[in-house]
Amino acid sequence: MMIAKDIISREAGFHGLVPYRNVGSDMPAVSVLPRLLDSPDQRLGVKDGDELLGVIDRDSMLEGIGRMIAARDDCSVITVECAPGDYSASRIAHAVEDTDAHLVDLWSVPADGGKVRVTLRVRRDDPSVTVHSLERYGYDVVSAYGNDYGDSEAAALRLLELKTLLSV
Repeated sequence: MMIAKDIISREAGFHGLVPYRNVGSDMPAVSVLPRLLDSPDQRLGVKDGDELLGVIDRDSMLEGIGRMIAARDDCSVITVECAPGDYSASRIAHAVEDTDAHLVDLWSVPADGGKVRVTLRVRRDDPSVTVHSLERYGYDVVSAYGNDYGDSEAAALRLLELKTLLSV
């Protein structure tokens, strides 16, 4: 788990300006981010007791989040929406694993209309099978991106056109 003291800006010094707000050095990064966004001067002091260890600014926060999310070329990103009562991380993971894919990351946020929006990173180049599984589980798929997804969608469209032509 990344904490506040791991995100301190690499810039030397505080430029003589004491940050308007402070956080504890052991505060998790996911708790630091909303405080940074709400800070009037867009900086947070990082304190260990009474000692100011350094400052977190937007650049250092972005760098920290970048270190938390490992770069992967073998993943697809799928976004789904559901009612809050239908949200279950374990159920979503089950829908993903039913397709022999692996859930790498999951982020959830409130969405319009009182829904929950969940973004998944799934270890699979072509997310189409996983998309269909999530739909079978009752999730509304908002978007899907994968390295091979465009090719599979084009192939599915060509197959549908062929079926129509053959009246099958």
